[in-house]
Amino acid sequence: MTIRDAQKLAWQNKLTKGFNTTDIALEYGLLNAEAGEAFTAWRKGLADAGEELADVFLYLVSIAQMQNVDLAEEVARKIQKNTRRVYKPGPNGALVRTPATA
Repeated sequence: MTIRDAQKLAWQNKLTKGFNTTDIALEYGLLNAEAGEAFTAWRKGLADAGEELADVFLYLVSIAQMQNVDLAEEVARKIQKNTRRVYKPGPNGALVRTPATA
């Protein structure tokens, strides 16, 4: 399944079930709650950690749909952008992005 397909299916499920399709702030709040549940499942080693990550993804693609964003296109564009970025260790050892050279 592609990101685009998942976005369409998640949206259709929201429409079919009568879930929120207009309150973007609410969806961001619910996305945050699902991210917390995914973290807790991972931290506790629960069997449903993957399902919780799926919930995060489904909220994310639904928010994209609410904003008329083709998330598949945006993800591809962002990955391409990230591959051109260069990082070097900073003073404390954390990686810091450096200016790109031509």
